[in-house]
Order: sequence, then C-alpha cells, then structure tokens
Amino acid sequence: MTDGVSDRVRSSQLRPTDVKRLNRTWRRRTQGRLALMLDSVTAPFNVGSIVRSAAVFGVERLWLCGNSTAPSHPSVRKTSLGTERLVPWEQLANPVDAATEARADGFQVVAVELASGAVPLHEARLDADVCLVLGNEDHGCSPKLLDAVDAVAYIPQVGRVGSLNVAVAAAIGLAEVRRREWSEDAR
Repeated sequence: MTDGVSDRVRSSQLRPTDVKRLNRTWRRRTQGRLALMLDSVTAPFNVGSIVRSAAVFGVERLWLCGNSTAPSHPSVRKTSLGTERLVPWEQLANPVDAATEARADGFQVVAVELASGAVPLHEARLDADVCLVLGNEDHGCSPKLLDAVDAVAYIPQVGRVGSLNVAVAAAIGLAEVRRREWSEDAR
C-alpha cells in the first residue's frame, strides 16, 4: 500500500544544454519531410504561432496563399519569437498552384478541415512526406483548394465548441504527423 505521495515522480525543468540534447535525440529519429500551406490565414498572431510550431516540428517549407500574412510582418515576428528565420517560406496567390507545387516536390497534400468526406486526423494516411493545409480563420480552405488536395482530415472534438483556433489546429496536425513517424520508428 502506498500513500500516493511517495509514488510521484520528482521532476525539475531541464537546463538549456539538456533541452538541446533531448531535441537532438528526436531529430535523429525524424526522417519524414513536413511542409505547411496556409490559405488566407490573415491574423498575424495566428501566423506567428503557426510559424513557431512549424519551426518546432521541423517544417521544411511554408507556402502562404491568398492574403495570408507574411512572416516578415512585425506582429508575426513578435509572436514567432524569431523562429520565422528557421522556416523557409514563399507566397503564392493561388492555393491550387501551391498544392500542385507541393505535390511536384513529393508531398502528399492533406487539408485539415471540417468538410464532408474528411476522415479523423488519427485515421488519415500520413505515412509519406506530408504538406498540411490550413485555411482562413473564419471560412477555412477555399473550395477549389479542397478539390486540389490529396486528402482531407479533421480533428475530432467532443466539447461544445465547433472548431479550434487555426494555430492550435496547425500544432495538433504537425504533432500528429511527427507522432506517427516516431511511433513507426519505435516498432
């Protein structure tokens, strides 16, 4: 019988050197290529948060489509905390052209969207090099872009709110792609 207190794991925050060592371990286990496409994501603080998550999960390329706010915007830079320099990006007006370019570069293009025909993210095929697509904060991905992607997945939600913030959805999607890769690697 235990008192519940002695069974607790004692933890302390990692020192910067330990964080670098931990991250290096995960980088060695990461082989898959990951990209991201934003379709008219306009709020600078959302874009900044997405850029920071992209840097954390090793996104190699970011396409900004429609009227998405550029990472060079001061409010994006403030939120991304300097990580915008770590994620190569380009702007393309037409998101369908960006999807075509991503596919030509070897990416499977998967929209994260609440749309008919979408599968739960945890069931989506994410085993190849993946480019996740996220749409505008209010109206999501454009219909033409949804027609141009290889697959559509959604993040299951059980609460009473109908959708997630686009930056949160991006982080969940990026984490799921990497989690899958790392789970496969462990087998």
